Amino acid sequence: MPESIWFRDDDRPRRPRLTRERIVTAAVALLDAEGVAGFSMRALAARLRAGTMSLYEYVRSKEDVLDLALDEVIGEIEPAEAGPWRELLVRRLTQSRQVMRRHPWVPALTATRPLLGPNAVARSRAFYSALAGAGLSGATLVAAVGTLSSYVNGFVASENTWWDTVRTPEADAEIRGKVTRHLDDHADELARHAQVDNGDFETQFLLGLDLILDGIETRLPPGNRATRVSGVHGS
Repeated sequence: MPESIWFRDDDRPRRPRLTRERIVTAAVALLDAEGVAGFSMRALAARLRAGTMSLYEYVRSKEDVLDLALDEVIGEIEPAEAGPWRELLVRRLTQSRQVMRRHPWVPALTATRPLLGPNAVARSRAFYSALAGAGLSGATLVAAVGTLSSYVNGFVASENTWWDTVRTPEADAEIRGKVTRHLDDHADELARHAQVDNGDFETQFLLGLDLILDGIETRLPPGNRATRVSGVHGS
């Protein structure tokens, strides 16, 4: 006859009950490792050492988890602080790029769903407020926000794809060298202008951002036009 559990102390460690916070933390880690294509509720449950169906006690669907994970990493962008509008936007968008580099799946998700989580709403409110306070309104304000968001998402999506393919600085330098030599031989004028040997993504990002902000600044009332932020390239 098997021994009854009541005849012994059962001191084996028990898995703590799941929480939404644990699920979101694991979801971010899974997305970082596998991307959106590799994300599934089954894989998430395996990472949590839980049954797949147990996740649905806390969320209704996979899409809920993706929404929560996205808002979680958006929270890594620092809350807004007081200061000149242009300086605030450069700091915010630079941090956005850093978040998207740490979490390469973010650009794909931001393009497929409304950003309505508490972190996203707080940061969007601050972003709109900075440009509205500088003097933009209506369709021009909306276009400025959309242009800046599209620039950052597009730049980082391309940057992430490049590093997923090339993987190392050494390989990056090698292919840039090959392209430079090819253009020198076959399109010397393009070689002078394109500068494909420049692999400094951060400098390119800041310069492109600077150009967009310069354009936005031409739409502001003269008294609200800012002095260029120190450390941003251009002019």
